[in-house]
Amino acid sequence: MGGRVFLVLLSFCIWLTLLGAETQDSRGCAPWCPQNSSCVNATACRCNPGFSSFSEIITTPTETCDDINECASPSKVSCGKFADCKNSEGSYHCMCSPGYELASGAKTFKNDSENTCQDVDECQQNPRLCKSYGTCVNTLGSYACQCLPGFKIKPEDPKLCTDVNECTSGQNPCHSSTHCLNNVGSYQCRCRPGWQPIPGSPNGPNNTVCEDVDECSSGQHQCDSSTVCFNTLGSYSCRCRPGWKPKHGIPNKQKDTVCEEMTFPTWTPPPGVHSQSLSRFFDKVQDLRRDYEPGLAKSSIQSILQALDELLEAPGDLETLPRLQQHCVASHLLDGLEDVLRGLSKNLSEGLLNFSYPAGTELSLEVQEQVDRNVTLRQNQAVMQLNWNLAQKSGDPGPSVVGLVSIPGMGKLLAEAPLVLEPEKQVVLHETHQGLLQDGSPILLSDVISAFLSNNNTQNLSSPVTFTFSHHEEDPVLTIITYVGLSVSLLCLLLAALTFLLCKAIQNTSTSLHLQLSLCLFLAHLLFLVAIDQTGHKVLCSIIAGALHYLYLAAFTWMLLEALHLFLTARNLTVVNYSSINRCMKKLMFPVGYGVPAVILAISAASRPHLYGTPSRCWLQPEKGFIWGFLGPVCAIFSVNLVLFLVTLWILKNRLSSLNSEVSTLRNTRMLAFKATAQLFILGCTWCLGILQVGPAAQVMAYIFTIINSLQGVFIFLVYCLLSQQVREQYGKWSKGIRKLKTESEMYTLSSSAKADTSKPSTVN
Repeated sequence: MGGRVFLVLLSFCIWLTLLGAETQDSRGCAPWCPQNSSCVNATACRCNPGFSSFSEIITTPTETCDDINECASPSKVSCGKFADCKNSEGSYHCMCSPGYELASGAKTFKNDSENTCQDVDECQQNPRLCKSYGTCVNTLGSYACQCLPGFKIKPEDPKLCTDVNECTSGQNPCHSSTHCLNNVGSYQCRCRPGWQPIPGSPNGPNNTVCEDVDECSSGQHQCDSSTVCFNTLGSYSCRCRPGWKPKHGIPNKQKDTVCEEMTFPTWTPPPGVHSQSLSRFFDKVQDLRRDYEPGLAKSSIQSILQALDELLEAPGDLETLPRLQQHCVASHLLDGLEDVLRGLSKNLSEGLLNFSYPAGTELSLEVQEQVDRNVTLRQNQAVMQLNWNLAQKSGDPGPSVVGLVSIPGMGKLLAEAPLVLEPEKQVVLHETHQGLLQDGSPILLSDVISAFLSNNNTQNLSSPVTFTFSHHEEDPVLTIITYVGLSVSLLCLLLAALTFLLCKAIQNTSTSLHLQLSLCLFLAHLLFLVAIDQTGHKVLCSIIAGALHYLYLAAFTWMLLEALHLFLTARNLTVVNYSSINRCMKKLMFPVGYGVPAVILAISAASRPHLYGTPSRCWLQPEKGFIWGFLGPVCAIFSVNLVLFLVTLWILKNRLSSLNSEVSTLRNTRMLAFKATAQLFILGCTWCLGILQVGPAAQVMAYIFTIINSLQGVFIFLVYCLLSQQVREQYGKWSKGIRKLKTESEMYTLSSSAKADTSKPSTVN
């Protein structure tokens, strides 16, 4: 009974609850639910699909429902290839990327499985997408405009093609013999003015190759008889003939040049100077000027330099003029010589010319058309370097001239000449060399050098002209060493020669070689000491130079024979043919020793006799390689001697090693080593030290070279006489003989005195 009542009561309660709920729904949601949401019950709301809030159930009126961006990263939506996700309020959709479309024709889809995006051919849909001179080319998802050849896309408009100027694009499409002409979409290569297409070569609009038209040989020029036509690339020029110059007042253009004949430049004596020597010189100049023709320019230059060389070699009454007049004469001669050489050189053919004369006057000049390059002229003591553009005289179309003349004899007229400098340089000079300047006037150390150009306006040059001067100053210590060493060598060579002549025990082929070497060196050293500075008389100085040339060559030739004999003797120590060596050497040594130097001297003297004797020494001049008439044979001889000496040492080493060790020990090894070293000096091999006089060690090598070679006679006497046992024994015999004669002489004197005493009468007191 009680249970049934409980069930009835429970059912009644549930019915009341449902009745109340139905009454709530019928009234609707609470009015505070936000937009894009729906009511859950009277006290709660929920955001619609595609929207979200801070919490899943909204219980307060301040909360909102915001759109969910399904396309944002990381995206939970996959649209597939060539498609993009597009968000919308409360939802999303997929669309094909630009340039693609769905195969079904629809506009949107929802996921990757519905993706049928495919490329759109824009060029087919719109053939006029690209403007003139352009072609549309379809690409995946887009298209591009390609220009026709000769055109390019305009940067600001990718659909517009503009013309390419091939001539200014830097590609240089045409051959260098043509010039480029641009067309719309193309270009042409045309021959330059004065050029023509090469026969047989491609002659299309873009591959034309041309060659220069030689207007001069074809007669297509307008040069008159006073000029010569010179072909140039693409044109020609009319230039004055040799010996002609452009007329004054006439336009000096390349194709209408008019010229007039050149004359000998005016050169007159300096006013107020009375000198017969100077008058005779200018008489020769006037004779040359009177008979001058442009074709005689070279011979005229040679004659003027020869006359000037003779004048300065024997100045005559010029040396009696007051110092001031001598200085004026020197300045006048230098200025006039530059003008004459500048004028006459314009008539010379292009090229480099060199002239030299007995008294030392030298001229080096170069004649060239205008070129852009550097030029170097060399003299014995000077070098000039400059750019050729500096030589060209303004308005002068002819060849340019650059000259360098060395005049040693001019120093006689410039003695005690004052040093003239700009004020600023004068102050620097006095501050730097004050002590030297107080002692006296400047001294001229080098030859007088004069330079000239076609352009005589040298005040403001566009680039520098570099001069390099060298002064061959002698070291006084080396001079003293030379003279002392040669003097001692003379005494030793004299004693050695007497020994070789008088010592019968040592006379053989080897002694004959020693004797001839000693005689040649003795005569050469003696002549060097007493006559090397005898430059006052030109002919005598030339003879002295030739004699020294011969004697020193002969000495070196005998050194070569010494080395050869030493080598043959060592080689044949074990062979019984020593007598055949002696016979061969006796037959050949005199013809070779004195004949070969004579042949060399004869060739040198016959070819360039004027190069014997210099202004400072009676020796060979170095110009034009003449000094190699001595240095060449010397270098060859000491090279051969050194080789023979080394081979000889090798032979002796092998020979001595085969002997009994006790016998070898008995020999004085140190003495043999010293003799071997001294043999190098005797054979002249130490002349190779002269090659080593370069760089920082030049001064040291100069002293070693001078000491060793000046004492060559001492080494000969020491090795061949003092260190020879036979010679020492002979010296002992001679010494005993001299003492015996002295003793006998004293005894004879005493005996004579005693006899004289006994013959006197005695005195008796």
